[in-house]
This record gives sequence, C-alpha cells and structure tokens, in this order.
Amino acid sequence: MKVAVFSAKRYDRELLAAANANAGHELIFFDDLLEISTVALTVGCGAVCVFVNDRVDAPVLAALAAGGTRLVALRCTGFNNVDLKAAAAHGIKVVRVTEYSPYSVAEHAVALILALSRKIHRAYNRTRDGNFELDGLLGADLHGRTVGVIGTGKIGRVFSRIMSGFGCRLIGYDKIPNPDFEASGGRYVQLSELAARSDIVSLHCPLTPETYHLVDADALALAKPGAILINTSRGGLVDTEAVIAALKSGQLGALGIDVYEQETELFFQDLSSTIIPDDLIQRLVSFPNVIVTGHQAFFTREAIGTICATTISSISAYAEGRPLEHEVHAVV
Repeated sequence: MKVAVFSAKRYDRELLAAANANAGHELIFFDDLLEISTVALTVGCGAVCVFVNDRVDAPVLAALAAGGTRLVALRCTGFNNVDLKAAAAHGIKVVRVTEYSPYSVAEHAVALILALSRKIHRAYNRTRDGNFELDGLLGADLHGRTVGVIGTGKIGRVFSRIMSGFGCRLIGYDKIPNPDFEASGGRYVQLSELAARSDIVSLHCPLTPETYHLVDADALALAKPGAILINTSRGGLVDTEAVIAALKSGQLGALGIDVYEQETELFFQDLSSTIIPDDLIQRLVSFPNVIVTGHQAFFTREAIGTICATTISSISAYAEGRPLEHEVHAVV
C-alpha cells in the first residue's frame, strides 16, 4: 500500500522503514504537517500516517477521501486531532497505537518531579558556570508527600507505582476507577479533594471536550498552595494563562510540562535562531520553577519501536482486509 507519512523526522523515517522491511509498503515521507494546505500530497495514497499535531479535521478528511485515501494511521495514542465523525462519513478508517511502553511517559513525569523538587535544572546551570553555592537550591523529600493522579489508565498506574516506591501517599481521580490503582495503595477522591490535598498533581488523562482546560483558574484556586503540577498527557488539559497567574502569585509552586496547548507551531523543530512569537511559552520558560520539554516523554527506544511496529501492522491488516485491532470509532 502507498502511504503518505507526515511530520516525519529522521528517527521516524529510519524506524518506520525498519518496521516496514518485511511488509513492503511504499512509504512516502514528508517533513510537513498534514493540513488543508498539504493534503494534495496524499493524492493516490491509500493511507496516511500522522502524528499528534497533524490536523485531520473535516475539510482535510473530505480532501483525503476525494484523493483515494481510506485509512488514517496515527502513530500515537491520542486521537483528539481527528474528526472521527467526519472520517466515518467519508468511509475512512482510523487506527492508533493503543499502547506502547507506559514506562516511558510515567518515568518522564517522575523525572520532571525530581528535577523540580530538588532544583536539579538550576544546579546544572550553576555548576557549568563554576558556581557551587547551595543557597536557593533547598529541596524537599518526596517521601511522605501526597501525589494526586488524574487518570489511572496504564500510564497513570505505572506512575503511581513508581511514586509509591518513593513512599508517597496516592490519591486519584478517574471516571472509571481501576482496582489496580487501589491495590497499589491509591485512594479515589473527587477532583476538589485531590486539588486541596495534593503536594504534587500529575495529569495522565486524554484530551476530550470534557477535560479541556481541566486545570483552570478555579481548579488552581482550590490547589494546595505551593503544589507541583506535572502534565505529560495533552497540552489542552491546562489553561496556560491561568497557570502563569498561579505561578506569579505563588499559589502554584512549580510546573513541569512536556506538552503545551499551542505546541503545534513550536514543538518538533529547532527554533533556536528565530524570534518565537508565542508570548505564553516565552513567559513560561522564564520562570525558575518551570521546566518545559518538547513532547519527548514518549521518546524512548522501546516506545518508538512498539509505535512503529504497531503502525505498520495496522496498515498491513487494512491492506489485507483483516480486522483492525486498533481501530478508533466515533462516539455516537
């Protein structure tokens, strides 16, 4: 099958090509995002392979269908960038990577917590300049702290087990409680209680209309003063302006994010020699108690290997008329 692969970085090209070695699909790689201005590149391709910031909305899907595309293969877990109802209306199947290494994202969240709690990022910059002064680097133990986990799916539960190993108390919130979270010592509470009691809050839930700006000014006002907020899930879960206000007031003690609600124009590219017009991200990175990473939590050899293998497997299943194990359906 002829497949147009968008947002293709060097590692995508190498690892997808390796996963495709025995499958024999014709992969055509594009650095560009898939959007209405680039959709013409897909004409004649039976499938497109996209990533988190590609725009697979109704106009793009209509153009894909007109050009003969019948499969959208997401090489990620989230699918909030795809209009599933429009895809169904045009007869386009959508598949995703339902799971890869949950440890990659969970461990990255823990790394952000440790760096912020012990001010490792500030110490690193100091020692490079020959400054070995400790003043301003006073940290806090993780042992005995209360960690609020919003979303207790596979990643959230792996994260919870790691934090339990540090001796943390676990409280969680999820619309669908999971007994495994409780078995690891977690206790489910309402969001208001989680906010008020947590020293650290980590987001591990999907982005849906219901969870958009889940962390807003009202939620932050309920938070325990000085709490650490971690987001390795989706940028739209957090109202960035509200978070900046909470950081400035001291209500929020620290912030670690691997995702950003306006990341589409920023992440996965080198902008070090340009003037970045996004004032919000510029303000965020100016805070000494904020760490921003560029959507790299998933980026381990183990995770990428699984993502590429699953994506190629789904494309092969479609090409051969087999059931699509990882198909995503629109909610009716």
